[in-house]
Amino acid sequence: MNYSIFQSPRDILYGQDTVNLVGEKAIKFGKKVMIITGKHSSKKTGALDKVLDSLKKNNLDFVVFNDIESDPSANTVRKGVEVAGENGIDIIVALGGGSALDASKAISMVASNGGDIVDYEDNIPHKEGIPIIAVPTTAGTGSEVSKFSIITDTDRKIKMLIANDLLIPKVAILDPKLTLMMPPSVTAATGMDAFTHAIEAYISKASQRTSDLYAIKAIELISRNLAKAVLKGDDLEARENMMVGQMYAGLAFTNSSTALVHSMSRPLGAYYGVPHGLANALLLPEVMKFNRAACADRFKAIAAAMGENIHGKSTREISYMTIDTIKNVFLETGLPTKLKEVGVDESNFENMAEDAIKSRTTLLNPRKPTVEQLIEIYKTIY
Repeated sequence: MNYSIFQSPRDILYGQDTVNLVGEKAIKFGKKVMIITGKHSSKKTGALDKVLDSLKKNNLDFVVFNDIESDPSANTVRKGVEVAGENGIDIIVALGGGSALDASKAISMVASNGGDIVDYEDNIPHKEGIPIIAVPTTAGTGSEVSKFSIITDTDRKIKMLIANDLLIPKVAILDPKLTLMMPPSVTAATGMDAFTHAIEAYISKASQRTSDLYAIKAIELISRNLAKAVLKGDDLEARENMMVGQMYAGLAFTNSSTALVHSMSRPLGAYYGVPHGLANALLLPEVMKFNRAACADRFKAIAAAMGENIHGKSTREISYMTIDTIKNVFLETGLPTKLKEVGVDESNFENMAEDAIKSRTTLLNPRKPTVEQLIEIYKTIY
């Protein structure tokens, strides 16, 4: 039997001031709340205070676990599991960027299923974790609607991709006002992360009809609003479009998959600490050039979504035009354009390529690469 399944959180709330509904949603799951967030940003922006006010209004008990670093580590997950167990947590509020949301999923899963986070790199949890309300404060990862969590195992220097349907949060709350204080560089990197999600979901071998709809709409919203959000951070319309666009991208890739860009970006983070969104941004144009011939027909819809006039042009012409437009979207962000600018050592390209070739997302890339081809891609953007 050939069929597809489309999955998402039970509730997705989006719009200005929806963060004030956190407590109303949380009380349906219990009384003891664990807020999982980063060390400083959610407090600095006022997002944490808004969540706390909402929980207090609903007479909920809470504990704040604010140890989440960029690219959360297995050790941080272990600490979070201890806190959840000691406090008898009923519900997790994941507040922040992709790191906080990914860590929340991992903590939720291990707290309910036992064992250690590294056990779940290849094993499937047998029961649902602690329910999660995901409240993103960046517009990029789509983690609030996805079944994926990326956790860094610092001992092995790898980023573990943990994927399971049980990781999807119960509720996602998307308030564009929470993104207004994102600095331009973070806006750019997270936006390019979402842009990559949408494009890879659309060209992935695992794409499906419903995910395609969300992917194309995400490409449209992100490509037409990212530069506005970077250059004028108080443009609330652009911020709202980016927030919705990245959520659409999250729904797209969690129901299809990402592909080679993500396979190649993970070693950049694991070896050199390059932020995930920036790593994707650096790789996206060159990897799409590599993929072009294998999925040129899919580039038509991508080009149209980005606002290009494809009338009267051949598939080949459109595919090349698509790559140029993707590169221009990237260049408009002002992000670094070379690996050497972000501290990557070219002597390690072979190890990075070997890591990337083993990734499960490489199997879903439209064109099968070799290690040598991946090394060349790294060299091209060095």
